[in-house]
Amino acid sequence: MKELYLNGAFVAPEQAMISVMDRGFLFGDGVYEVIPAYAGRPLRELEHLERLQNSLQGIGLAPPLSPSQWSPIFRRLLSETPTADQALYLQITRGVAPSRDHRFPNAPVPTVLAMAKPMKQRDPAVAERGVEAVTRDDIRWLRCDIKATALLAAVLLRQSAEEAGAEEAILVRNGLALEGSTSNLFIVRQGRLITPPKGPLLLAGITRDLVLELAAVAKIPCEERDITAEELRTADEVWISSSTREVIPVTRLDGVPIGSGRPGPSWQRIDRCYQDFKADLRRAAA
Repeated sequence: MKELYLNGAFVAPEQAMISVMDRGFLFGDGVYEVIPAYAGRPLRELEHLERLQNSLQGIGLAPPLSPSQWSPIFRRLLSETPTADQALYLQITRGVAPSRDHRFPNAPVPTVLAMAKPMKQRDPAVAERGVEAVTRDDIRWLRCDIKATALLAAVLLRQSAEEAGAEEAILVRNGLALEGSTSNLFIVRQGRLITPPKGPLLLAGITRDLVLELAAVAKIPCEERDITAEELRTADEVWISSSTREVIPVTRLDGVPIGSGRPGPSWQRIDRCYQDFKADLRRAAA
């Protein structure tokens, strides 16, 4: 990475500085967004920026930039390696305050950061064998629909999965499976694709919505409803999705095989659709 965007200027990473009095540093008082880009073309840019605006509204902070102001920033950041798959990271905090005070400052000046980094390619073994996940009690707060930078609970949950040798922790609250610590959740039962409905206890995933669109095109029946922990454990297929990991099949849960213990036919259909969608995006960028 040769440069990033910080508060209106493009600077080298080693020259980028933020005050220790920034509320993002002191309180985690900020929001963020991650946008995948293929061959320099962001995937669902407007939808990601709309979610960013919803997160800002959720914490009572006015958007510092409009969608049209973000676009040239993205183009410049992505131009460093224009043919590569990259992830745009955006972060907005409530900025620097004169003292450490839980109350909002009267006239906040947000700290605005954007940068691009190469996106890790999927290990071919994932498509062949899938990944393992574990279930964990959801210890997060009650506004998981806000994509906030205060991620300590999610960090602890993901680390718990890592220490158990798993790719992800699937979170259960009041008997319902909601999402992963860093991903949305899908199950397949008797040929029907099911994902929990949007609400304050999970993040409205842009990739999640795309998967539902692709499933409709592929004529896979879809349903948005609560998933019990028991349904999760007895599903024919389980998937997780995120902007940078796309759609991943979970083939073992808490050490027990899901379905056949291999990536299922519904996931294979959706993955082909997703890869075709990406290919179309790259062709449009050419």
